[in-house]
Amino acid sequence: MTQRFSATYLIETTSEPMRAALEMAGEQSTATTMRIAGESDAVVERHGAHIESLDELESVSTLSLPDGRASAEPVRRARVTLSWPTHNVGASLPILSTTLLGNQTGMRRLSGIRLEHLELPAAFAGQFPRPHFGVAGTRELVGVHGRPLIGSIVKPNIGLSPGETAQVARSLIEGGVDFIKDDELMANPPYCPLSERVPAVMRVIRDYTERTGRKVIYAFNISDETDEMKRHHDLVLAEGGNCIMVNLNSVGLAAVQSLRRHSQLPIHGHRAGWAMLTRHALLGMNFQPYQALFRLAGVDQLHVSGLGGKFWESADDILQSARDCLTPLVRSLQGTPEPRDAQNDDRTMPVFSGGSTIHEAAPTFVGAGTTDLIYACGGAIFGHPDGIAAGCRSIREAWEAAIAGVALPDYAAQEGHGALAAALAHRPVRKVAA
Repeated sequence: MTQRFSATYLIETTSEPMRAALEMAGEQSTATTMRIAGESDAVVERHGAHIESLDELESVSTLSLPDGRASAEPVRRARVTLSWPTHNVGASLPILSTTLLGNQTGMRRLSGIRLEHLELPAAFAGQFPRPHFGVAGTRELVGVHGRPLIGSIVKPNIGLSPGETAQVARSLIEGGVDFIKDDELMANPPYCPLSERVPAVMRVIRDYTERTGRKVIYAFNISDETDEMKRHHDLVLAEGGNCIMVNLNSVGLAAVQSLRRHSQLPIHGHRAGWAMLTRHALLGMNFQPYQALFRLAGVDQLHVSGLGGKFWESADDILQSARDCLTPLVRSLQGTPEPRDAQNDDRTMPVFSGGSTIHEAAPTFVGAGTTDLIYACGGAIFGHPDGIAAGCRSIREAWEAAIAGVALPDYAAQEGHGALAAALAHRPVRKVAA
């Protein structure tokens, strides 16, 4: 029996929704604008997309997106699920992505189209590399269990020399973080090339580990052309590094997949530019299909934003994104209740980053229902009144309080929690008024 994959969309149209769905199905499989001789019944039967379901929703008064026409017709919305045979795609993530969100996004008949959910057969998903390290492998690198990995970002974001970057890394490591990453804007610029930055930072990390026995992850941003990324990876590996970072939307699915097949290190996925794929309610996609595509490509850690309010997504959306990352792929893609297989753990570690402070630790823990995450803070660590080390301790203490179910003021009042108390009392000066 032919295996099929399916996708559910929210669509908007001034025409009859079934007609729009039929046009979508044709546009993304066998159809042309008119029936031609080569489009035989056999070709349609073997390769055509099917409409699995269509539920008409409410009508609205105005178009969400311009369609180039003036119309007094009602604007109708519907939720439609299409399916395709897997042999249309083969083992190609670019073609899977093109099938899911290709020419149908520009159809004049649609004034809105959003990919909400993706389902793939387990055997089809098994063709792709998927995460090699994921949650368990990330934890193993630093030997941290039972709590989140506390992380930070090199600040200032750009402009530091290799030596200055290494000094910031030293301060964060000595302060007690488990994870450090380059900013998404810092990759291989002439003033701080990876060929100099990686050795400088790794000297600091090796020295610290030899003195203390404690391991730290540093995610070097190697975003570049595909062959260059592989060379950057090899440099990090040769210097004893343990993580690489990639700007996913900038390099693309195929490049990430190619890097994953080459890489011996975890891939930290930064989703810079994600908002343009999702911020409009009737365009782009939800996070579930987005994370599924990049998990199929092999990303081990993936940003989901943070509850601190720096970015536009709601707390519920952010927490659901984390849960999507932590749902095994077969269950995520098929909606089945299969238990997690510890031997083939393809979960991706969610990274909470973006305005995260001591105040979001408890809501993050309660909302996500887990400590399987990286909690990355910039200003909350660098802006602590008593310095970087105290900033690191305050975040760790906030998470201790969250896991213990103790309110921050009560935990800060206990002996030995001065860093948390100072953070609670501090009112930082922000560059931009809220």
